[in-house]
Order: sequence, then C-alpha cells, then structure tokens
Amino acid sequence: MPRLVGLLCVLLVLAPLAEAQVPAVAATPTAGGENDASVLVLGRVSDDPKAHYDQLKPLLDYVVPRMASVGIRSGRILMAKDLQQMASYLRRGRVDWVNETAGNAALLERRGVAKSFLVTEREGATRYHSVFFVRRDSPVRSLKDLAGRSVAFQNPYSTSAYYLPAAQLLEQGMTLELLLSPMDKPAPDTVSYLFARTELNITTWVHKRLVDAGVFSNLDWSNPQRMPPSFMQDFRIVGRSDDVPRALMLARHGMDPKVEARLREVLMEASTDPDAGEVLRRFIDTSRFVPINDEDRRALDRLGKGVQRVRSEVE
Repeated sequence: MPRLVGLLCVLLVLAPLAEAQVPAVAATPTAGGENDASVLVLGRVSDDPKAHYDQLKPLLDYVVPRMASVGIRSGRILMAKDLQQMASYLRRGRVDWVNETAGNAALLERRGVAKSFLVTEREGATRYHSVFFVRRDSPVRSLKDLAGRSVAFQNPYSTSAYYLPAAQLLEQGMTLELLLSPMDKPAPDTVSYLFARTELNITTWVHKRLVDAGVFSNLDWSNPQRMPPSFMQDFRIVGRSDDVPRALMLARHGMDPKVEARLREVLMEASTDPDAGEVLRRFIDTSRFVPINDEDRRALDRLGKGVQRVRSEVE
C-alpha cells in the first residue's frame, strides 16, 4: 500500500507538468510584450517549425522596417500546431497575419477570426482547381462512376487534394468512407478514400491500380515531378472542381486598419522591388501578391460551405 500511495503522489505531481507543455514556437527577438502594438506577429500552422521559420523569417525581416510609419518596430513568428490553435491565436490577438491555403482561409473566415486581404501568386498562378484522374483503361468515365471505388487524396488539410474534391463529391450526392489501407475493399455505393501523403504517391497508387482514381491540382497535373510523363500517358481526367485562390494572406479581425493597409501596400509593392526577389522566392516560390476581388470572395464563400460540409459529414 505505501508503494501505491507513493506512485499516486508521483503521478499527481507529473500531471500538471504535462498539461503545462506548449507547442514549439519560433520567434524573432522583440522588446515588447506579447500583444505589444509595435510588434507585428506573423503566424503559421506547422508540423515542421524549423523549415517553415526559414521560409517566413526573410519575409518578416523585409516587411517590418517598411512598417515604421504605422508604429511597427519589430516582428515575431508564432507557430501553431493546427488550425484550431491558429484560430485561437488570431482571436486573442497573438497573431496579426497569416498565409494560408484557400481551404484553411475559408475556415478561419467562417470562424470570424480573420479576413483575407491578398491573393498569393505561386507557380505563375493566382487560382487553381482540382482534377480527378484514372487510368485510361479504367471503366470510370465520370465522377458518378466512382461509387463503389477508391480515391487517393493527399492529406486532411489539402485544399485541392481533399477539401475541394470531397465537397464536390458530396454535392453530387455521393457518400464518402475512409479506408484503412489500399488493400481494403471499397463498400458498394460509396466513394472510399485514402490519404497518400504526397502527390507522387497519388499518381503511383493510381498507376499501380492500388486505387481507382487520384485527385490533386491542375498545377500538380502539369508538374513532371509530381506527375511523371511516363504515368501521364496512361491517365485521363474524368472531372474537375471550380477554381479557387491559390493561397491567401489574412489579417486578424481587430487589427489596426492603418497597420493592415500599410501591410497590404508593402506586400503588393514587393514584386517590383529588387530587394524582395530572394525574399519572395524563399517564401514558397511566391511571385507576387494581388488584391482579392469579388470573384475570389465568392469562391471562398462556396469553398467554406463545402469544407464545413466535409467536416460534418465525412470526418
């Protein structure tokens, strides 16, 4: 009995320590407090803080000195482990701005914590869409034919390789069901899906007939590193989604309008500034930032409704 009591005491001591652990945070030095109005905080949802810090820091270092006229004196980078934590950071004012995919941007907007203010151009594109593809010898001719068959998505946070196509299948009256492995047999009258993790895995799984169909963006379809030419000749497209913005810059609700306006101005001017060339390249091969227009807003609104439906009916 004494040994049992001792063990319980140890567990009670350790429990608060476990609860006190926090996710890794990468930050630039700052002289102010956490919510200091002179500090501009750039956020990122990350499963690899070190790699993403190296992408973000050059952009932050470029932006901060150009924000002095609106009272910004320094900057920080704050990582979140998932979108829920990022929403909390934005709501509490711990993060001022963030770059996100269209799917995640739509979710943050629907939660009322941030608003998109610029579209990020990457790979020469400000918009993209999803494409569904199968082998040329497949009996699948349209999305309706995917009932009772399997589809490879990328990961649960991908816009073009999960949110968009999953929402489109739901809109067409299909039911989605997760498979544990490519070896599992799809259930009749449902579209069974798996997460392949990478675009190359998706193409390989379809080519080797491990799944019936794959889906990712039209930009990936045209990228030989993700769609090997030797594979493409054996594939055909059987469906596509609507276009959505490639990626977006969002500002937290409640951000000082003068700071937000100056941030928008600095980012938009970066594409014509010789000093920003390497900064943009390191920021996930960004070429420029452009204003968000009404068509982009409508696309985000439709996507937000689709993502919400995926989360409630599929996940």
